[in-house]
Amino acid sequence: MEHRLAAVLAADMAGYSRLMEADERGTLARLRTHRIELIDPAIAKNQGRIIKTTGDGMLVEFQSVADAVRCAAEVQLRMRRRNADVAADRRIEFRIGINLGDIIFDDGDIYGDGVNIASRLEQLADVGGICITQAVHDQVAERLDLAYEDLGERALKNISRPVRVWRVLVDEPVRAAAGAAEPRPVVKPSIAVMPFTNMSGDAEQEYFVDGLTEDIITELSRRHELFVISRNSTFVYKGQAVNLRDVAGKLGAQYLVEGSVRKSGDRLRVTVQLIDTATDAHIWAEKYDRRLDDVFAIQDEVTAAIVATLPGRVEAAQQDQLVRKTPASLAAYECVLAAKVRHHRSTREDNVEAQKLILRAIELDPDYAHAHAWYGCILGQAWGYGWLDDADAAFAIVASELEKALSLDDNDADVHRILAAVHITRNDLNRARYHQERALALNPNYDLVVVQQGELLTWLGRPGEGIEWIGKAMRLNPHHPERFWSHLGKAHFTARQYGEAIEAFMRLSAMDAGQHAFVAATHAWLGDQMAAAAHLAEAFRLDPAFGVESFLATQHYGQGADLDHLREGLARAQKAAA
Repeated sequence: MEHRLAAVLAADMAGYSRLMEADERGTLARLRTHRIELIDPAIAKNQGRIIKTTGDGMLVEFQSVADAVRCAAEVQLRMRRRNADVAADRRIEFRIGINLGDIIFDDGDIYGDGVNIASRLEQLADVGGICITQAVHDQVAERLDLAYEDLGERALKNISRPVRVWRVLVDEPVRAAAGAAEPRPVVKPSIAVMPFTNMSGDAEQEYFVDGLTEDIITELSRRHELFVISRNSTFVYKGQAVNLRDVAGKLGAQYLVEGSVRKSGDRLRVTVQLIDTATDAHIWAEKYDRRLDDVFAIQDEVTAAIVATLPGRVEAAQQDQLVRKTPASLAAYECVLAAKVRHHRSTREDNVEAQKLILRAIELDPDYAHAHAWYGCILGQAWGYGWLDDADAAFAIVASELEKALSLDDNDADVHRILAAVHITRNDLNRARYHQERALALNPNYDLVVVQQGELLTWLGRPGEGIEWIGKAMRLNPHHPERFWSHLGKAHFTARQYGEAIEAFMRLSAMDAGQHAFVAATHAWLGDQMAAAAHLAEAFRLDPAFGVESFLATQHYGQGADLDHLREGLARAQKAAA
């Protein structure tokens, strides 16, 4: 038995019994996700030690009171961001109490007033809140950038003396350092989806029309690069003849989506158009003709097609505006947008420019999660192509930027997409699969997420499924980056579909050494020794340092047979070149 003074953090999950009764398996899965991704890493980062866990709570010991409060604030703030897109009755939320006192350690457990008071404080805390004792407040009030509210002395159950309690105001903004400039806010393009018009003359189709509009709004809201006006704001105008420019002004929308639905016999036609409200220009329009076999399947299909296309059309319109601006005038969002354009060109020179733009975005708004995520992505591209002098240092920056992005916004699909890519690079395919699935759940119609699902399935030894996902990504974005063809070629090669692999690689306007190596191996398996030797020679010409074994070491196959398949193809190509 051991006595010592320590900070104790007690946390429990609000509404645990209700959530478990409604969806036991889903609740446990989501709680485990929060533990793995947020809570346990926050405890470890702040030097905490988990002493006890129960179904709905835990006790954690910290040697530093400041570390305990810092950890609690981080957990509550990040949980708030995670819950932003979750229905109120499905949210997992915590209450936290922190005390500094004498702790008794005995056989792996902890006891004493220090523990009891922390547990009682947790029960006093608001859902999503933190309560601390006077002793804790005395130590952290001037050390942490947080605000506090004095709740006065409280009588706690089974505690003989009253305890003075403080509430940590985690909603309060962190106090800026003296002389620090206020960051400029991110100005995202705003878009409003107007209620689609039922042109069918069939009142029973009204539910379909409204459902389609609502689904489009919901799915567009997943895209963190857009500011989507809420349904409650746009449905005010349902059934009204309105001036779109006036509506846009009242809603504060740069872009409007409007559409109509017409039923004719056994067919349904949905039309949709995107309007730039500043110029009244129609940026994009499309018609969808479908058989009226299953209106709900049509609704899902049309919604997916629209929300996969619209962000790209908005981004293209924004890029046209950027051409007319000088770099010094770009705001944070516009810097990210311009950086993405250069990143997708996949050249060394464009990557350098993309890094400059993304760093400018972070300078303009240090808390812009999307910018930190894309800095990791852009630097990761340079790392992957070998364009950096110090690859190890760069990879450390990539990891740091993604950790920062994750702490700022757990609900950004790009953050999880890029984290999945990093873990693929580390050959940690299980961890990559976790983040990839999270990215897909957050945004199932994002072409970069969808194509990476195909790439990951290929590495996992499921290239047939990978081919399907890559094809879906190409359909979602007909103007996809060229590298999608490379992903498709590798998937076909891994599936032993050599003719299709060559056809995919030949769609590239230019190939790098690694792509030539894949084509060489493909021709070798087809028995075309001359083509195999020629492509292998081109790989060596493009990269004089190219080596078969070093190239194989950069591949991420989870199945040894798939790596041996590539090795054997390259060995045959080498033999042909000898």
